Amino acid sequence: MRTPRKSERQMKTSPAEKDMIRVAVVESDPLRFIGLRSLFDDEADLELVACTLPELGSRSDIDLVLLGSRNGLNLFDVMAGMKAARPDLRIIVTGSGVDDESILKAVTAGAKGYVDEAAKPEEFVMAIRMVNQGSVWAPRRVLSMFIERVSASPGRIFPAGRVVFTDREKEVLELLVAGRSNKEIGSVLTIEERTVKAHVAKLMRKVGVKNRIALSVHAITHSMVDSSK
Repeated sequence: MRTPRKSERQMKTSPAEKDMIRVAVVESDPLRFIGLRSLFDDEADLELVACTLPELGSRSDIDLVLLGSRNGLNLFDVMAGMKAARPDLRIIVTGSGVDDESILKAVTAGAKGYVDEAAKPEEFVMAIRMVNQGSVWAPRRVLSMFIERVSASPGRIFPAGRVVFTDREKEVLELLVAGRSNKEIGSVLTIEERTVKAHVAKLMRKVGVKNRIALSVHAITHSMVDSSK
């Protein structure tokens, strides 16, 4: 039996009209890039491109970055530089044998996920799609550690006193906690995506956090939303 060519497989999936997700691999090793790209040969909605750090600021077409933790650079300095150039950029850290504390630190610093380099191709694909939708991808034990620490000493992480949200901010927060992306939140509330981003930024300033994960945890642990929805 003849094996369908890649173009034929793409034609079969094209009716779904999936949005293309462009993923930049920030890694100097060309063999690693080739290996990663081969994982997604059958995924018509994923496109991998090699990209240098200076290029990211001008590449508005990049949706997500796979950032290797072994590239000889300070991971957190690199992430800070990326966020400064592209605040909306979603970052997934990859590595081998990275301990839970380092993963937790990366997530707290703004990474949207962590995937071990030994993970199966389907896990890489799922992580990229989930993070692109606005969710977080990390080992459950790491997220549990984060929630436990926030719950145990919220006063050290969040400002004292009651935080007051407007009705619109509450609506945005509920959808954010539910794992919706900015685009999805805007669609539900019939507002522009840039308006959603502005609301999320204001919510984070009010709470005193730097990323969506901490904001969601704060909302849940302080009973600001109904997390059962």
